Amino acid sequence: MSPLDALHTYFGYDDFRPRQQEIIESVLAGKDTLALLPTGGGKSLCFQVPTLVMAESDSEGEGLCLVVTPLIALMKDQVANLRRRNILATAIYTGMSHEEQRVAFDNCLFGPYRFLYVSPERLESEEFIKRVVQLPICMIAVDEAHCISQWGYDFRPSYLRIAEIRNHLSVPILALTATATPEVVEDIQKQLGFSEPNVFRTSFGRPNLHYVVRHADDKQQQLLHILQRVPGTAIVYVRNRKRTRELSELINSQLSDGSHQQLADYYHAGLPASERTARQQAWKDGQTRVIVCTNAFGMGIDKPDVRLVIHYDLPDSIEAYFQEAGRAGRDGEQAWCVLLHGKKDTAIVKQRIANNYPPAEEIERVYQLLCDYLTIGLGSGRDATFTLDVEQFCTDMHLPFLTTYAALQLLTTAGYITYTDEQDLQPRVRILTDKESLYNLQESPYQERLLSALMRRYTGIFTDPQFINLPRLAEDLSSTEFAINSSLIALSKQHIIRYIPAQRVSIVHFPVARHSAVNLSARVYADRKQIFERNLQAMIEYVENDHYCRSQLLLGYFGEQDAPLCGMCDICIANKKSDIGNQ
Repeated sequence: MSPLDALHTYFGYDDFRPRQQEIIESVLAGKDTLALLPTGGGKSLCFQVPTLVMAESDSEGEGLCLVVTPLIALMKDQVANLRRRNILATAIYTGMSHEEQRVAFDNCLFGPYRFLYVSPERLESEEFIKRVVQLPICMIAVDEAHCISQWGYDFRPSYLRIAEIRNHLSVPILALTATATPEVVEDIQKQLGFSEPNVFRTSFGRPNLHYVVRHADDKQQQLLHILQRVPGTAIVYVRNRKRTRELSELINSQLSDGSHQQLADYYHAGLPASERTARQQAWKDGQTRVIVCTNAFGMGIDKPDVRLVIHYDLPDSIEAYFQEAGRAGRDGEQAWCVLLHGKKDTAIVKQRIANNYPPAEEIERVYQLLCDYLTIGLGSGRDATFTLDVEQFCTDMHLPFLTTYAALQLLTTAGYITYTDEQDLQPRVRILTDKESLYNLQESPYQERLLSALMRRYTGIFTDPQFINLPRLAEDLSSTEFAINSSLIALSKQHIIRYIPAQRVSIVHFPVARHSAVNLSARVYADRKQIFERNLQAMIEYVENDHYCRSQLLLGYFGEQDAPLCGMCDICIANKKSDIGNQ
């Protein structure tokens, strides 16, 4: 089967987009490959097609792609999309029970599965490494590959474990990203152990997007004005959770058309998973026009008709801004990317340096207080894992929240801890009595059926708390999640089971024992601080430069020095009679 055959057979397309076929042929030739494609450029097909071709070419029909991607929602989305095309795919992520993980591994080992999606944090598990090397993996795909570079705007230490897997798997690796500066491009290849440079890129330019900076002291009025002037679906990015709610309420109160339909809603990582899912879906379905959100919203959101992306606050870097603004106009139609800039913004932005990089002694203090808070003695705690309410920790230890949160991130980069910010944990159940006593209890018929289903699905439920899947249990019993949850609470009150409902928690893992002191290397602290300062300065220069085409400024930052004028942004229109406007 040729790549073009696979494209047509599985995905229904007649031809590739620019550079896709070259990228696919590079991977099929066994070469490590870095693909730089703009948002909406078809990155997924670049690993999906070669995997299917390799599987068809294998004499035993084996061929599994290990896909590393940072968002659980994105994994589930892609797995569902592949299954709709009758391509077997699965994912392993936090919250799955041991039994569910075992089934996923077995399916990949014995069944004709083609794609296994995992988060980068999963690569930190020694148990996972031992199992994954037994699978018939034919290639590794790394999405959001800029996260592996310390020069990137979203560096994540867990991505560094990808290179270690390569010591056990002799397969080509495909790294994909939509935003990368020249130094990040070089660093990605170095960190992933490319045998030689091998980069395919298209221009990041998207002529249908019009970039605008609006200088406004009254941002709220400017926001309302723009939303009135530009029709269609919109995203408004802000930097704190409280403001998401405040601005959505403002929009609903000021721009309401008198109908009962909600115009705006808000979204941030602190909302329960069910609420985030419902709000995201309502926005995708067009029931909500405007979503006001933090940067927790957007990655992997496949909504092509976004007409407007507004940044109410200044992002930390041009890369972050470019990626978030790029969620507009994926259908190729005209869209607007507006950044609001007030007189106080530059000073506010510079305060972020102090918040994100507190003094070394403050980081040391947070580490020692954290160990005391979790009762970890000097020299102990290795491989221990705890849930952590960061706000409560800060309150109890009299610590400022912003710098404490930053200290936890820096301690993670340095390897003293692994801090995982708010994630959803599925409910857990342990049966407290033995099987014989269980049969003598007087439960209702419904509770009896529920206990039988739990024992049937989760074999270790008598010895350890097991993560359970409420939707699956509801399906087994032809019931509802609400009814099952209520029955589990009742059984818990009778001390028949121990039930821990679903919760949203942060997790701290100690990969090493407690140290007596914290020593932050230049790579972890000084270098990263310098990069952060440089990125902020570039962002400030971008908003304050009112003499050049915004599109040209952005693309120049990514190494496209000869990028054409967009001709449509506010600068181009204002300067259409000047030299730059006539080029």
